[in-house]
Amino acid sequence: MTTDEDPSETINTTRLPAGIWALGFVSLLADISSEMVHSLLPLFMVSALGASAFMVGLVEGVGEATALMVKVFSGVLCDYFGRRKPFAIAGYALGACSKPLFAIAQTTGMVLTARLVDRVGKGVRGAPRDALVADIAPPQLRGAAFGLRQSLDTVGAFIGPLVAVGLMIAWSNDFRAVFWVAVIPAIASVALLGVGVREPAREAGLKRTNPLRRDNLRQLDRAYWWVVAVGAVFTLARFSEAFLVLRAQQSGIRMAWVPLVMVVMSLVYSLSAYPFGKLSDRMSHRALLSMGLLILIAADLVLASNSHWVSVLLGVSLWGLHMGMTQGLLATMVADAAPDHLRGTAFGFFNLMSGLAVLVASVLAGLLWDGLGAPATFIAGAAFCVLTLLGLRFAPLRLR
Repeated sequence: MTTDEDPSETINTTRLPAGIWALGFVSLLADISSEMVHSLLPLFMVSALGASAFMVGLVEGVGEATALMVKVFSGVLCDYFGRRKPFAIAGYALGACSKPLFAIAQTTGMVLTARLVDRVGKGVRGAPRDALVADIAPPQLRGAAFGLRQSLDTVGAFIGPLVAVGLMIAWSNDFRAVFWVAVIPAIASVALLGVGVREPAREAGLKRTNPLRRDNLRQLDRAYWWVVAVGAVFTLARFSEAFLVLRAQQSGIRMAWVPLVMVVMSLVYSLSAYPFGKLSDRMSHRALLSMGLLILIAADLVLASNSHWVSVLLGVSLWGLHMGMTQGLLATMVADAAPDHLRGTAFGFFNLMSGLAVLVASVLAGLLWDGLGAPATFIAGAAFCVLTLLGLRFAPLRLR
């Protein structure tokens, strides 16, 4: 494939292209902005707008469901037009446009509108961005590329809440002022994507076809669908991180410090994602994924054992380590299993199935939590990990 990247970058196969670093910092800036809002949004809805817990759940549920549906269509469209970057820019721009809506919202209905705009933006950018990473990175550095992007993304995920907490303290709990500040990194992420990333040129003479045609979908072979299936079952084991916060709440930690468990998880995640991404370029993907599953089993068993704050911090740290080991790896496995011209579609279906699995897992986790207690939730997660480990034994031989 011909590209308009700098020739020195396309020849050098020992370091990541500048475009990969730019995409990583785009994710970092966008996540700082998003987490500044999302870490405060439930409190804002309840305390400032008088919303019920049911309404908070409804806003989150509708938003996530919308993002799931959009992901598939954005992946298909970017494959059909042979362009990734315009869709990624549109997605990040929608996310930036949602931030002022949160700041001026006077009703829960307006918050719902802002959340929908934000989640549509996430859905639009997800598959094209991942396909762009796969297109830009040399094949032998693809694991490192996804690991780096995920690592920088996660740095934003723990910087955002820390900035929000600091500003809330400095500005006497002025939610709206914090939401306005969140606009700045959101706009910066769009600008950086626009000027800092060059998309590889479409292959000359390549005919435009509908990616959803039967003959195209057949090119997503057994190896790809196996990755989708394993990713979905794996995601069943990795329910919403909200349950980590609930477990921390049971530990006796002061309420003001409870959100910091997510900062700990994100810190471990960000520090481990890039090294394990590089490692995935040199070792068996199945072996590394198995190691990640074993780490998640250990995290679940620690969190199930008791609610002491030491156990919670250890369990949360192991959880972050497994995320660093596996999330970039799964993206690499999707990219390796899918044809170049169907990567957007491939990531779209993978994200859809994984997202649906998160919803199912979180509902099941909540039912177990209410009915049998917190330990049952984490033991069930460990059981799904064992199921995924068994599934790895039947991986297609061409997946390393």
